[in-house]
Amino acid sequence: MAYTNNLQVIYGDATLGVNTQDKQYIFSYERGGLESLKIRGKEWLYRVPTPTFWRATTDNDRGSSFNLKAAQWLGADMFTHCTKIQLKVDQHRFTELPVAPINNQFSNHEFAHQVEITFIYETLTTPQTKVEITYQIDNNGHVTIKMHYYGKKDLPPLPVIGMRFIMPTLASGFEYDGLSGETYPDRMAGASAGTFKIKGLPVTKYLVPQENGMHMQTKRLTITRNTTLNNADNSNEDFNLTVEQTGQPFNFSCLPYTAEELENATHIEELPLARRTVLVIAGAVRGVGGIDSWGSDVEDQYQIDPSQDCEFSFRLL
Repeated sequence: MAYTNNLQVIYGDATLGVNTQDKQYIFSYERGGLESLKIRGKEWLYRVPTPTFWRATTDNDRGSSFNLKAAQWLGADMFTHCTKIQLKVDQHRFTELPVAPINNQFSNHEFAHQVEITFIYETLTTPQTKVEITYQIDNNGHVTIKMHYYGKKDLPPLPVIGMRFIMPTLASGFEYDGLSGETYPDRMAGASAGTFKIKGLPVTKYLVPQENGMHMQTKRLTITRNTTLNNADNSNEDFNLTVEQTGQPFNFSCLPYTAEELENATHIEELPLARRTVLVIAGAVRGVGGIDSWGSDVEDQYQIDPSQDCEFSFRLL
């Protein structure tokens, strides 16, 4: 089947499939997001990517009681509520999703030049606000992802605004173009720009596990894995996923744990067995402070104002 300059679109009973010669996307209407991303036969998703609003509590957060003030965002981070899905294929915008039995009108030979699908979420906060995540797949099979957080007054302060991707197995390492070392909005002055290669998924060994591993102002990131969950795949050959900026540089962390797993451990030996790769792409990141660790908040310019909109985008290759 020829895919040149075309996307094959598969209208499933409860999913939308988009195929190219080397990439396959499956969007789940029920789960509210991208359920599967295969590149040259290798699966890159273990969970549907979701908005993320929480980073693990730091010593400075606890000292200033920020974790108590922001606690609503932990629940919003753990549980997402997709309320609406919008679909556009080329110039046709669907007024209702093409689920069963509507999808019976389509064949298995449907092609398009561009597919755009948007998932709209309501946050489990008081008051509520919404987040839109749009996936736009071009005729080369590359997907540009845009996330828009809608600011709202009277919400608690935010730890982070981003997207979380959980991958099926541990990465063997990653390489990125950006700032050296671990950086945060208030921890960038000593960093230098360049290309850096990291082996494995290092976690800072704090006595009490906490937020770590953020990298600010990144232009390009390539994650390498060599294992899958497919028992028939014993190749152990490296395969890659690349994230690149589309406009402004992005911020990211790449760790073997979610923020909740770090949050739940009171000592490093309580962390679970590392077996997944957790990638966070962030449009806004709260600083870590550290003025005195016993009560001083992060300075105003390094905080995230929940009443202000935040939009960012990136491309997966």
